[in-house]
Amino acid sequence: MSTQSTIEEKLQALEPTLLTVENESHMHNVPPNAETHFKVTLVSSRFEGMMPVKRHQQIYALLADELAGPVHALALHPYTPEEWQSRGEARPDSPNCRGGGAS
Repeated sequence: MSTQSTIEEKLQALEPTLLTVENESHMHNVPPNAETHFKVTLVSSRFEGMMPVKRHQQIYALLADELAGPVHALALHPYTPEEWQSRGEARPDSPNCRGGGAS
């Protein structure tokens, strides 16, 4: 199973109404087909009343094995359904990698 698939499967524990896991490794100076850099957008009513740092901690706990191994970077965008709607159902774009991309 790919690292991306494992992340998607483990995050189902948060009962997302929307889950997008994007492999952004190609935007960094890593070997072709790497699975080291991911962006996660997760919308869940389980985040209601929870500060952003607590949301991140829940995700980090679920992905502890991946963060200890193959995943080098994880950009998190966790929202409640109301927050997601108020944002126009959009998450921020990732910044360009300062280390350069693979060519």
